[in-house]
Amino acid sequence: MANQQTAGREALGDFAPQFAQLNDDVLFGKVWSRTNQLSLRDRSLVTVTALLAQGLTDSSFHYHLESAKKNGITQTEIAEILTHAAFYVGWPKAWAAFRMAKEVWKENDSKNSAKEAHEASMIFPIGQPNEAYSQYFIGQSYLAVLSTEQAGVYNVTFEPQCRNNWHIHHAKAGGGQVLICISGQGFYQEWGKKAQELSPGDVVHIPAGVKHWHGAAPSCWFSHLAIEIPGEETANEWLEAVDEAEYARAACSKQSHNKKDSDGLAAEKGIK
Repeated sequence: MANQQTAGREALGDFAPQFAQLNDDVLFGKVWSRTNQLSLRDRSLVTVTALLAQGLTDSSFHYHLESAKKNGITQTEIAEILTHAAFYVGWPKAWAAFRMAKEVWKENDSKNSAKEAHEASMIFPIGQPNEAYSQYFIGQSYLAVLSTEQAGVYNVTFEPQCRNNWHIHHAKAGGGQVLICISGQGFYQEWGKKAQELSPGDVVHIPAGVKHWHGAAPSCWFSHLAIEIPGEETANEWLEAVDEAEYARAACSKQSHNKKDSDGLAAEKGIK
């Protein structure tokens, strides 16, 4: 399910509850969720262009530029989109839009450098932005299809803080998934259990019917191979997003574990 939008209710809930409900539940809850008709990336492109045509380079335009970036539109692409649109909507409007777009994409160079370094650390391709499943992820993920023969094998990459929603791999018989961590640092957590830190070389066996999530650590890119185990009547059920509190607990658990290791090493050196 798509993440619930609350901006309308937070800003206008008391003053204009009907408008807030239409904004949150219809526009963002239904229209933006129809990704089988039009991808989130394409919806962002249409929205940015429509707002630009009206000269609305305000906070809503900034929000939709950030969404466009999150939905996979690159710095090169937004520059070309605004340049092309300038001939139709007017040069002054494009200038205003460029000033705001430059702010939104200002961290693009450093992010691309981190992405390139991560990709160079592994032998498998990082793939393309994972648009087909973007509604089930917080943050940007990438997908490379490695094989679909005998069993599906995919390289899934998460940018820092990115994680997928809680989900379950269902199967009448067989099924499930195996994760093989190949680069970076991440987490895996089963419902009702503590999060497990993942490092290159770790292998996670996920039986069918187990509710779980996985994703990157707060400051690290993370990639794993996802191997789909063949089974009868297999299906994935996507559930609620991993909220910030749950994710923060996973990150705190990692920091606590690292501190214990550091304290233990210091004590050992003191003894010696």
